[in-house]
Amino acid sequence: MSENTKILVVDDDSGIGEMLKTLLEFYEYKVVVTEKPLETGELIQKHDIDLVLLDKLISGIDGTDVCSDIRKTKEITDTPVIMMSALHDAGPQCKQAGANDFIAKPFEMDDLMAKIEKVLSTST
Repeated sequence: MSENTKILVVDDDSGIGEMLKTLLEFYEYKVVVTEKPLETGELIQKHDIDLVLLDKLISGIDGTDVCSDIRKTKEITDTPVIMMSALHDAGPQCKQAGANDFIAKPFEMDDLMAKIEKVLSTST
């Protein structure tokens, strides 16, 4: 499933973005990374993204607003979103904004991969 699956990582910590890119590419995903949350919708459409990994707090923007915008945009409304945050109590807020799932930072890569596989298998 993974070799043609495209994941967009939206995180303003370039170290985390690049680490996720390297790890996800190891699992044969194609990965696009951005530190600019306002470009998320445009990037989903431009790169035909299959899943978004979205940080909750990005450059002064609340990721839940970005997630809500994805859900309100007809062309990308069904794009699965997994939100992530170091705020462990942010899960309910993220799900309320339309996220398919939530993972608390720091996380184990195995946990993230399990969530990615689960969300992708239920969204297709």
